[in-house]
Amino acid sequence: MVEIRDLTVARDGRRLLSDVELIVQSGSVHLLVGPNGAGKSTLFAAVLGLIEFTGTIRYRWRRSGRIGYVPQSFSVDRTLPLTVGEFLALSRQRWPVCLGIGQAVRARVREILVQVGLPDFFSRPLGSLSGGELQRALLANAIDPLPELLLLDEPASGLDEIAVRQFEETIAALRQSGGTSVLMVSHDLGQVRRIADRVTLLDQVVRRTGAPTQVLTGDLADSLAGGSGRVS
Repeated sequence: MVEIRDLTVARDGRRLLSDVELIVQSGSVHLLVGPNGAGKSTLFAAVLGLIEFTGTIRYRWRRSGRIGYVPQSFSVDRTLPLTVGEFLALSRQRWPVCLGIGQAVRARVREILVQVGLPDFFSRPLGSLSGGELQRALLANAIDPLPELLLLDEPASGLDEIAVRQFEETIAALRQSGGTSVLMVSHDLGQVRRIADRVTLLDQVVRRTGAPTQVLTGDLADSLAGGSGRVS
């Protein structure tokens, strides 16, 4: 699905990533772990074509070639007069949402809100959402139309335990329904063990990659989690 070779990113004379080699296999869930400042978000920016880099990134699309993306943080003007339903309808119809939302778009938006655990949020003001609720709204936006590659930068941060499980069920359903490949950053090692097919430990360079049982072993898992179950 995605093949990254010799990827290097430098800024102001300092290397943020160095000779990164990474393959995301079709239909897999590939987790990135590593300390803060390891370059995980920088790698996402390179995959999305938002920053300059050297090396190669090859995409081997089977369907649409669509990439969905949920950022680590997303600022919302709390005074913005926009509902969750209108926010999700913006990219799903040709006319402005201030003129109304079409019946088919309205029905589809309600469906994807159910998928992410926000069934009653269609008319909620976007600016009133908590951080975790906003993350789920962004996930709803990213998974429809169905992406071939889904990039998730700590999408479960701020979610309670029930919402985390809902999120994980959503990811599992995406894989089963359309073979979506997922590249995701997570600091929750329990979550990594539950959902990852492969794990890459990144710290400016790739330190280790493989199955979760191969990467998150013994002292390495303890040092990453700091005894808390989360990467420091």
